[in-house]
Amino acid sequence: MPHILAFDQGTTSSRAIVFDHAGNVVAIAQREFQQFYPKPGWVEHDAAEIWQSQLDVAVEAVGKAGLAPSDLAGIGITNQRETAIIWDRATGEPIHPAIVWQDRRTADTCDQLRLGGHEARITQRTGLVIDPYFSGTKFAWMLDQVPGARERASRGELAAGTVDSWLVYKLTSGAVHITDVTNAGRTQLMDIHRCEWDDQLLALLGVPRELLPEIRSSSEVYATVASDLPLADVPIAGIAGDQHAALFGQACFQPGMVKNTYGTGCFALMNTGTQVKPSEHKLLSTLAWQIGDTTEYALEGSIFVAGAVVQWLRDGLGIIKSAAEIEALATSVDDTGGVYFVPALAGLGAPHWDAYARGTIVGLTRGTSAAHIARAALEGIGYEVADIIAAMQSDSGLPLAELRVDGGASNNNLLMQMQADLLQAEVVRPAVTETTALGAAYLAGLATGVWSDRSELETQWQVDQRFGPQMSADQAAERRAQWNRAVERSREWALD
Repeated sequence: MPHILAFDQGTTSSRAIVFDHAGNVVAIAQREFQQFYPKPGWVEHDAAEIWQSQLDVAVEAVGKAGLAPSDLAGIGITNQRETAIIWDRATGEPIHPAIVWQDRRTADTCDQLRLGGHEARITQRTGLVIDPYFSGTKFAWMLDQVPGARERASRGELAAGTVDSWLVYKLTSGAVHITDVTNAGRTQLMDIHRCEWDDQLLALLGVPRELLPEIRSSSEVYATVASDLPLADVPIAGIAGDQHAALFGQACFQPGMVKNTYGTGCFALMNTGTQVKPSEHKLLSTLAWQIGDTTEYALEGSIFVAGAVVQWLRDGLGIIKSAAEIEALATSVDDTGGVYFVPALAGLGAPHWDAYARGTIVGLTRGTSAAHIARAALEGIGYEVADIIAAMQSDSGLPLAELRVDGGASNNNLLMQMQADLLQAEVVRPAVTETTALGAAYLAGLATGVWSDRSELETQWQVDQRFGPQMSADQAAERRAQWNRAVERSREWALD
């Protein structure tokens, strides 16, 4: 039976997973890469390291599976979104380190756009709020700050893109410069209604059209891997930003279905069907995917720091030696002892959108221990997700039947139980939690005939564990009210 290789290029690591026809993981390889923090609020990656690490794990995973490239029906790519790269078209060399989605350096630019009265127009066309999170202001910053970049761009010497574009460009040895609608829709430069670059937005943000990739659907054969590379001649057949891929991998194909991914950040998406659903609660209206002639949309709530707060407890405070230790430490106490931890280490995303918020721990006493802080950190993730789901329910008018979960932290049973309690709804973890990579594999497999249609994919989705509320609705409401008080104390902290 044919196999599909998924590239899962994340914020802190590059992974490659080989899936079989049943959607099972056959082999996996992963490699972390370096994070750079040149100034407070700035986050960068080495684009060359992203490429090399992704290529290396792809070759490793195929080898572990005991397969040859000819055994692969296709490659699906899913990636950290909004991370911006500009490179030389001729040499393939980046002109600047990649500016990561978490980066806040363009907050002042965003303030000026807001003060200029552009927010309503940008939101109507892109479905997005004005925020440093998105790629457009990052591209403009590099063009303005790298000497000669604007002149080179005007001469057609430079190419810009998100990580998916970068990987396809490298996989095809520079022959193909494309992106898919889900990634293009996160740049703040694409009209999500027409799925085309918008000339007025390009002019407003100062990004030349000549830089940008061609926009394609999420599931089609775009190209094959260059003959001089490992995996030569394998079709590249699916692309979706990581959260869109996870929604697809969770088989959330019907309007009203919701998934949340617990990764470096947290990202909840609700399928809203073929209509763009505007939000009254600062959620994002975004592309879910485009397959053939059909474009589907979603509401999204983005939390910048989720699993990253566990990494900070490990690397910054040193209260755990590995991320896996946090569950045992947090379980060693019955509650947080009145401690609330707002993990706004890179500002607050939805529904607050406060680039100047900062991480805040309140309620500390002499009796507070590392265990209380660890438990409060996990609970803080749960509160943030609950805020987003409540906003989604209000915007859509749809009740939450269940929350499908994935990502590394979804394996933390304590966090999943906290989430069910705070939501007062069932949380469902699937048997295959690698749903981001699985979604990319599914998109590539549909394009190459490995799977016939979505109904075949729905039958493959299986439950690992369900978590129901064990806390009363009154108790959950009381805790969320206290949480809101803590959030207010974190707001606008870094504002001059």
